[in-house]
Amino acid sequence: MSFNASHSAHSGVPVLSAEVRDALATHHPVVALESTIISHGLPRPRNLRVAAELEDLVRSAGAVPATIAVLDGKPRIGLDKAQLDRVAMDPAMRKLGQRDLAPALATGASGSTTVSATAFLAARAGLRFFATGGLGGVHREWVRTQDESADLRLLARTGITLVCAGVKSVLDVPATLQRLETLGVTVLGYGTDRFPGFYLTSSGEPVDWTVRTPQEVAAVMRAQDALGGPGSALIVANPVPVADQLDPELHDHVLAEALAECRERGIAGQAITPFLLERLARGTEGASLEANLAAVRGNVSLAARIAGAWTADGSRSPAPDARRDRDTRQDPAAGA
Repeated sequence: MSFNASHSAHSGVPVLSAEVRDALATHHPVVALESTIISHGLPRPRNLRVAAELEDLVRSAGAVPATIAVLDGKPRIGLDKAQLDRVAMDPAMRKLGQRDLAPALATGASGSTTVSATAFLAARAGLRFFATGGLGGVHREWVRTQDESADLRLLARTGITLVCAGVKSVLDVPATLQRLETLGVTVLGYGTDRFPGFYLTSSGEPVDWTVRTPQEVAAVMRAQDALGGPGSALIVANPVPVADQLDPELHDHVLAEALAECRERGIAGQAITPFLLERLARGTEGASLEANLAAVRGNVSLAARIAGAWTADGSRSPAPDARRDRDTRQDPAAGA
């Protein structure tokens, strides 16, 4: 991306839609949603239908959806129909992690936000809840490649409650859990004592703490706030239902073949994960994608219910690292 045109006047403060701004002002539950699944994770035009479906799931649970993206150098929290259409249908839409935000703002670029960028922008705007499919994590053969997702360090310093279905099963799940422990990120299993396996209900790895209701999650959040200290995320690991998971034997078989192909072809580093995900989708004839979507739907609904429990009992504090200057987050184009 060229830096010929200067966009340095753009504020780094996220622009909130009128709906999201009003919800925060009235202490109504709000759930942040990432946009990379829309722009890069699904085929067109299904991606647009799924984007609308996920927002509808949040609304049906009594919360306000806040899909996040960067458009023309402006971080936006809460997209209108035209903006959502643009994210879904524009093939030039970039994929932005947290490290990419500053260049995107400086150059006036447009892009969808990954887990790290979404969590960062959501927390900065005062949102407490974020739902996604699966996290990034420690990659296989980490000892040799030193490849680790930026999600982990970002979550270690971002006070947000993140509902997910674990980490992508093509990653090193035990190493990822160890890394989260080292970074001081709390992990709760929702209705399970096993860490979810993204496409699978269970990765086989244990979790130390199990919660069973949205109210219990809200209680952990209150205790986390009361303790103070470094602001870090609370991960709520919500397994995909058994009926919707990818067949475990098929998953293991296809993944083993894909890993062998990686070794034979010398595929390494950042190229491994997209290669494995593509091989899983192809080798399962699309079943992995359907399991992914089932997980996302469940996570979005649960995040909205937790947000409702949080606001119902009078818990109203923003993310610990939020900067809540509402006037500078006003969208002039929306008349807000």
